[in-house]
Order: sequence, then C-alpha cells, then structure tokens
Amino acid sequence: MDFFQQQENARRHTKWLVIYFVMAVAAMIVVIYLVSLLIFAGVQASHSRHNRYYDADESPTHGQLQLWNPQLFLGVTGGVLAVIIIGSVSKTMELASGGSAVAAMFGGRLINPSTTDLDERKLLNVVEEMSIASGVPMPQVFVLDNEEAINAFAAGHTTSDCAITVTRGCMKMLSRDELQGVIGHEFSHILNGDMRLNIRLIGIIFGIICLTVIGRILLQTGGGSRREKNALPLIGIALLVIGSLGVFFGRLIQAAVSRQREFLADASSVQFTRNPLGLSGALQKIGRWSFGSKLESPHAEQTSHMFFGNGISEPLFGLLATHPPIPDRIRAIDPTWDGKFPPIKQELIPVIEHAAVSEMEAERGKMPDVIGGLFAGAILAQSTQERPAAEVPSNTIMTNVGQVTTAHLTYAAELRDSIPQKIRESAREPLGAVALVYGLLMGEDGPAREAVLAQFAAKVAQPVYDETVRLLPQVSEIAARAKLALANLALPGLRQLSAPQIGEFNETIQFLIESDNQVDLFEYCLQKMVRRHLVSQFGTAEKSVVQFYSSKPLLPDCTVLLSAIAHAGQENDGDAEKAFNHGSPFLRVPGGLITMLPSAACGLEQIDAALNRLAQAAPQIKKNVLEACAQTVAADGVVQEAEAELLRAVADTLDCPIPPFLQME
Repeated sequence: MDFFQQQENARRHTKWLVIYFVMAVAAMIVVIYLVSLLIFAGVQASHSRHNRYYDADESPTHGQLQLWNPQLFLGVTGGVLAVIIIGSVSKTMELASGGSAVAAMFGGRLINPSTTDLDERKLLNVVEEMSIASGVPMPQVFVLDNEEAINAFAAGHTTSDCAITVTRGCMKMLSRDELQGVIGHEFSHILNGDMRLNIRLIGIIFGIICLTVIGRILLQTGGGSRREKNALPLIGIALLVIGSLGVFFGRLIQAAVSRQREFLADASSVQFTRNPLGLSGALQKIGRWSFGSKLESPHAEQTSHMFFGNGISEPLFGLLATHPPIPDRIRAIDPTWDGKFPPIKQELIPVIEHAAVSEMEAERGKMPDVIGGLFAGAILAQSTQERPAAEVPSNTIMTNVGQVTTAHLTYAAELRDSIPQKIRESAREPLGAVALVYGLLMGEDGPAREAVLAQFAAKVAQPVYDETVRLLPQVSEIAARAKLALANLALPGLRQLSAPQIGEFNETIQFLIESDNQVDLFEYCLQKMVRRHLVSQFGTAEKSVVQFYSSKPLLPDCTVLLSAIAHAGQENDGDAEKAFNHGSPFLRVPGGLITMLPSAACGLEQIDAALNRLAQAAPQIKKNVLEACAQTVAADGVVQEAEAELLRAVADTLDCPIPPFLQME
C-alpha cells in the first residue's frame, strides 16, 4: 500500500463524489419535476371539470398534459437546488472543526486522558500505541455512552483535527486484540485519506436527504385543535415521499464511495497487527451480538458510510449497502472461519483487561512493571553514552511513509511503557503537558541551559516553572528518538488548554527556540508540529487544499528546505553542498536546476514560508520533496538519530506521517 498513491486515489474519489452528487441532484430535479407536472395537470383538470362555462376562444388542447413547462421546471430546479445547497453548506459549516464536531453530533463524550476507568484506559492505550507506531498525532478519543452496538469511526479533515469515536458496546465487549483490530481499521482510513472524503460526504448527503429531514420535522408537528386543522403534517408526508428519492441517491453515493474501501481498511488492519483473529473476532461479535452494529442515533443514516460496521438497517438491495456483508469481510481475512455465529457466552465478555490491570496496579504500587522497567533501562541507558551512527537506506525511509507493521506496534507499546510513569502521568494533564514540551526544548545540561532557565523563570507562571524543573531531569534522560513520541503523548493534555493559554504557550516555545541564537531545524519542526495539531481546537485551522499540481512554482521553497536540511546534517559548507547536490535531483523537476543557499538565507522565517506552501502540494509532489530530503540526509550513507527524527518532523508538517525507524535498534 503506497501512502501517496492512496492519498491521490482519495483525491480522485472526491472528484467522482462531485460527479455522483451532480447526477443525483439532476435526477431528483427531473423526477420531482415530473411529479409536480402530474400534480399541476391534475389540478387543472379538476378545475376544468368544475367550471360550467368555457370561453369561446379556449384552446382545444386545454387540460391535456404537456411534458415541457419552463416555468414549472425553473421553479422546481430553484427550489431543489436551494434546499440541497443550504442543507449541504450548513452541515459542512457545522462540521468545520473536524472529528470532534462529528463526535459531538452523536453526543460523544471525550475520554479524559488521565482516566482510571479500566475500559477507557485500555482504549486509550491501544490508540496511543497505534498513534506512535504510525507517526500520526494522538487523536481525540470519544465514546458514545448510549450506544450498545459494536461500532466505531474516525473523522476529521486532517490528522490535526482527527477524532476516533467508539460505541460503549465496542469499548466494553471487545478484548484488547479485537479492539486493536478495530482501531487499526480506523487508522487505515486516516492514512488512506478516507476521513476527509467521508466528512465531505456527510455534508453532501445531508443536502440530498434534507427534504426527508424537513418532512420528518413537519410530520411531528402537532395537529392543534380539531377545528384548526394543521396542514403541516400532510406537507411533511409529501416531503417524505419526495425526499425518499434523495435517500435512495444518498445511499447509492455512500455505497459507491465506501464499500470497497472497507475491504482495504480490513486488510490494512491485519497488515498492521499481523493478527487476523483480532479483527475477525470483532466482526464475529457484531454478527452474534443482539445489538449488532446498528446505532440508535438519528444521524446514523447520513453518516453510515464512515462506520466500522453497518450502522443502519440492512437495505433491501445489496447495491445500496455501504458495507460488505459481515461473512464476506470475515472470510477475506480469516479463511478458516466456519461461518457460524455462536451466542456470546458470559465468560467470553472481557470484564477485566489484563493490560489495563497491569498498568493500574503498577501505578498503585501493587506489582512492578517488569517489562516496561527493563525496556526503560535499555532506552534510557542509550542516552548516557554516545551511540554509533545508524545506517538507514533512503529507500527504506520513503517506504515507511504511512506504513505500519507489527514491529512498529510492538516498538510503540514498549516505548510507551519505557517512558517513566511520572512523565506519562504528567503528559495527560495540561500543566504537565506544557512543562514536558518546554523540557524537550531546553537543550543539553550546562551553563547555557542555566541561563535559559533564568530567563524562562521570568516569562512563565511559578507553577509552570516548578513543573518544568521537576520533569526536566527525566525528560533530558530520554533518548533523542523518543522526543516526537513524547510530544505526541502530550497532545491530549495540551488540547485542554484555553485559547489564551495556547497563545502564551506558543510565545514561550518561540522564546525557547530562539534562546540559543542559532537555527535548530528539529526544534522548529517540533514547534510547528505541536502548533499545527492544536490550532484546530479553536476553529481556526486551515483546511488542507491542494493548490500546486506542478513542482516548478515550488522550486524556491524546495531550495530553502533542502538547503536547511543539508546545513543541519553537515558540519561544514563543502559537505553540506555535496549532500544538497545528492538530494536535489530527486525533486524530479525537468530543467529544475537549483543551487544551495547559504545558511543565512534559509532561516526559520524562510523555512516556515516554504513548508506552508509545500503543504499545499499534491501528494506525488510531497513524495518527491520528502525523497529529496531523505537523499540529502543519507548522502553520506549514514543517518543519525537526530537526522531521522528531523525527517519525521518535516514529514509531519506536510501531513505525511512516518513511523519510527526501527533500523536504529
């Protein structure tokens, strides 16, 4: 599965979505026009029968049905377009803040990052591991407390405003392996670019079925007294009948867009976990659970295309099904399945999750976290000695983009467990998360850090300073390759900050980056990554819109970025120029010869402008840019840990997540 090709495919699906939408609207206009024409002709005929006298000059064709009525056609077209456009635009604006808005529409409850509930902790642990393993920022996690069905969905415009929502039945009924299969399925939708397509589809579908929605509202309107007859329910029935056409076309579009992508997401989940029985077990529980995957929410119909399982009643015709049948999905990943859905036995329902229990008891001091402790010693010991340079082939770097393997998941779980418990607990709270990021930007211990701390104390509140100083020793001990993972784990805590607090936080990290009077590209990318993933909290995030389909207009920006990376990875200008010249041809721009810039010409301001423009490039252009960056870093045949993490940070700013590089172990 090629990440960039899947992103390009998702973009093509968006074009087809527009075509389907236009076809559906045109069909609705034609059908509603014909129905209106019949009604209009019937009214005229009735009027003629009750009229006892006729004008002498009356046309002999009066009362006959004429298929073309320009005025009626324009009226129907205007009315249908007005309803659909207003409905689509209003729903799209309602969901502008991303995945959290979709979860709120369903009444989802945001899980507290510091929760002590065993099921919620199990769910957060699985999402955290998948997040670290994939390089995707930690999404917000919601639960639908009133839904007993087993279901889940991922929603958002980008990875910055992504949210994963699961039903209560999904969280309670599934074992850890089964839950990991479901979450892997949802992360596949994130990596394949399906989220943006799905959330756009919600707006389009709502516009198409808006007549039905209005009809239901009018139908529920009270009839009033017997003397005062209310015609609104009758109008509501008429709109329901007419709007059923929109429901049909909406279902057709949902099925066309999502059906085959469910098979792909299932296959990707198995590829991530290497455990087909986990996902198969989740699907089997849906098949034998009395609630299945059907949601009770009235919003399920317009969003059924984005669920893990079919969230609405099975359609009469398979053509309208948004999901393949459960047996087909199970057989595709588990050919040994016998085709039976035996009743769920009480002992099969996971009341206590082993992983959650071990963590909770370790926190309470009842039992030692042996595995985590051993691995923690291994990682933290690496920071006390100079590690040899790691050889990472550049082609391996590119094939890692958007690819998650079982090894990555294992690494993510061990890495998360290796982080000291005090750091993990602090990362879940706003104050601790802020202090954690500040600690990551403090630099190495010595006189320079002491000078920065003295200035830092004058800029921040005393509790923030105290917490930063408290965490600083352990943050400093964590190996360089864990910095991005730590920043990722801090995101849920940072998202709890208010808008003014976010402003102060941004000013402080800017101060820390500039405090050493030199350009640290990794620190800058870390800052940009954190800012990008927080801005969506306040509805000000810019949507990812492709503006550049050719590399030529972006050559100056590519020059700035490659020059900065070359200077960051080499000690002298000669070696930097060799690295730059090695990487620049991989931009694959015909006739696009570029020359490396001096370090003074590729400062933070220039890098920021370059990355902002490159983020608006088409997926294949981003692929070439990242490959050129990888070749620049790997020009000497060796990739240091800091260089690899720099590549991951740059890729994140371009919304191209790269998992950790396991070759360094």
